[in-house]
Amino acid sequence: MARLARRRPLDFWPGFVDALASLLMVMVFVILIFVIGQFVLADAVSGRDRALAQLEAELATLARTLSLEQSARQRAEAEVGELSASLSAARRESEARGNELLAARDELHAAQDEAKTRREEAARLAADIEALQRLKAELEAEAARLASALDTSERGLKEHKEMSAAAIAQVELLNRQLAAVREQLEQLNAALDAAKVAAKDKDLKLEELGRELNLALAARVKELARYRSEFFGRLQAVLGARKDVQVVGDRFVFSSEVLFASASDEVSADGMVQLTRLAETLKTLSADMPKDLPWVLQVDGHTDRRPIATARFPSNWELATARALAIVKFLRSQGIPPERLAATGYGEFHPLDARNTEEAYARNRRIELKLTSR
Repeated sequence: MARLARRRPLDFWPGFVDALASLLMVMVFVILIFVIGQFVLADAVSGRDRALAQLEAELATLARTLSLEQSARQRAEAEVGELSASLSAARRESEARGNELLAARDELHAAQDEAKTRREEAARLAADIEALQRLKAELEAEAARLASALDTSERGLKEHKEMSAAAIAQVELLNRQLAAVREQLEQLNAALDAAKVAAKDKDLKLEELGRELNLALAARVKELARYRSEFFGRLQAVLGARKDVQVVGDRFVFSSEVLFASASDEVSADGMVQLTRLAETLKTLSADMPKDLPWVLQVDGHTDRRPIATARFPSNWELATARALAIVKFLRSQGIPPERLAATGYGEFHPLDARNTEEAYARNRRIELKLTSR
């Protein structure tokens, strides 16, 4: 048995090699897992770094935007302050101009009265000049007659050396009459010259007064145009950007469909809303206008050319006029003074588009508002 044991010694190297190989494979696997983990972790860390950098950039952008918004808000607050100050100054200036306009109106009335008086005086002067010219002609004729008579008498004296006392007295009387007539002619010429100078002065004063009146009227027209522009601007801001409400020249144009149903003069619910906004805007603006400014809101009704023949509206004239009156009555119910309102109906006779199309008919069916003067 001992001999057999010596022949077969215990061989543990294959098992050791297998264990080492297994251990090596495990270590390689672990190292591989570690490397892969390091790669994934590095990529994740790099992605986070990029995300952090992007977030920092976005934060910087937001900070700059916030700074710009704060600067813009500060500028806006400063501009609001300046606008408030400008508005206060404008109101004070408007009040001052209102007082100036009142004074100008009084001066205008006084100037009109003075102009009327001067025209009457000029007419009287013209009549006096004409009468004086007729008197001058008569006196010149009388002087010529007296001179002729004197010449005849003198020739008679030369022919007849002996003259009676009555003839001498007649000659002296003729001489005195001739001298008186000449004196009257001189006075008449002086009066005519003075009358012409006075008439020339009156004409110059009337011309100057006319220029002053024209300047005052031009100032009133310019002021009314400024208020008209402000009214249209405010009204457009209140009503918004609507295709059926437009500003055309010096008129604010509503499509009839905004305010009325077809072939009707009753203001619709939407029309009442729009007209209420218009009335509020007009009341706000009129509070800033001078009281003596003769403004009027003129409401013009227009239709298309297609005829209408009903018991209520025999023609488009009646329909256009009824719609204009309906708007005027509604504005009066909203507090607009009736003396500041006027209604006119034009029917189909003032079209914006002369074509026979539905589009042209829609353009021609309209209500026009115009801020004008009486």
